[in-house]
Amino acid sequence: MIEIAIDYEGKLRCSATHGPSGKVLSTDAPVDNNGLGEAFSPTDLVATALGTCMATVMGIVAERKEISLKGMKVSVGKHMSEDAPRRISRLDIDIHMPVAGDHPGRQLLESAALGCPVHHSIHPEIEVVMNWYWA
Repeated sequence: MIEIAIDYEGKLRCSATHGPSGKVLSTDAPVDNNGLGEAFSPTDLVATALGTCMATVMGIVAERKEISLKGMKVSVGKHMSEDAPRRISRLDIDIHMPVAGDHPGRQLLESAALGCPVHHSIHPEIEVVMNWYWA
């Protein structure tokens, strides 16, 4: 189990401390939800978690198969619902791969991304749109 200590700092801002490393990140409510938008919002972190998890799990597979993913870029577009309750409605994932589309490890890498723990944790009502771009 990993512990994360969260302190509410007021004005819709929090700091979260990662127990094992002591690293701290800050959150702020977005401008469209009464905040200043000066840091990641909690829902931004959900989108970030999905993108970084996919990249990390692909990296694990790539290292085992000796495939270089140096230069891989992942971007995540987060869409919020327009109706109540406020929630993430769609995540658009763009993955720019530094290897060719006909690479023999392509299917393995795509499966790794879709098999990441965060992807398995995303609520089924959240639409996840994957876009792959191969070198």
